[in-house]
Amino acid sequence: MMAWLLFRLALILILLATGGMIVFIVRQRKSVFTWSYRILFAGFIVHTLFLAHQFVVLGTAPVLNLKSALGFFAWTITGAYLLFQLRFRLMVLGSFIAPLAAVLMILSTSIPGGEVVAVRPLFKSLWLTIHVLTVFAGDGMFAVAFAAAVMYLLQEHQIKRKRFGSMYRRLPSLDTLDAINHRALILGFPLLTLGMVTGAIYAQQALGSFWRWDPKEVWSLITWLAYAVLLHERLTVGWRGRRAAVMSIACFLLLIFTFVGISLISSDYHSFRSLEGGVTP
Repeated sequence: MMAWLLFRLALILILLATGGMIVFIVRQRKSVFTWSYRILFAGFIVHTLFLAHQFVVLGTAPVLNLKSALGFFAWTITGAYLLFQLRFRLMVLGSFIAPLAAVLMILSTSIPGGEVVAVRPLFKSLWLTIHVLTVFAGDGMFAVAFAAAVMYLLQEHQIKRKRFGSMYRRLPSLDTLDAINHRALILGFPLLTLGMVTGAIYAQQALGSFWRWDPKEVWSLITWLAYAVLLHERLTVGWRGRRAAVMSIACFLLLIFTFVGISLISSDYHSFRSLEGGVTP
């Protein structure tokens, strides 16, 4: 009970921060952002305590059903934004990231179902925990790249239409947004790669095979290849600007389909039905 109170407190704090971030992009008051950032950071800390408690109780990463996986994804997105804020000091980025994290938290809360109360020994593996942490951390970075890409297209639209009004002034320069997109991809891709490698090691230890052509594995590979192509084109061909932004958005939508869609429709060992060891009525 105490654990889910922590989750709800984290949700309330993130919702408050999201509201503040939206007010900031409209009113452009630095004090509003400062307090919103502090509240978001507090929400992240409370959410971290909740996840730490769940890890101790379950003995594995708390992502055994869609409800908990969405909450975990929101946590990684928030953490990725906090890291980028330290580097770029780009206040308006929070106005795009915080709502995304809030939506995931709301969806997690609204999904019916109880807590996982029994975890199969198969899932109590250090390799599985490393796999989950690295994959989700990479996904969090890709969410930042997605947000920067959306902002890039919005700003480019304003410039092409020669609308140098309030929205143009609120958004960063195209070069800054492209740099954030690039940095997020540079950080996210190795994490995703490490996650896939550790996932294969876990599969070998737990199931006796590195690769089983499970639908989630296949679509994860497709997602990895899409990001690999994007990163290759950026580093070797020199893709920048609109083309990179559009590709980043497409890759992130593919990632979401792989993360949610395949896990729901698949019946193999990566599905949420397979991961749940037991739930409360």
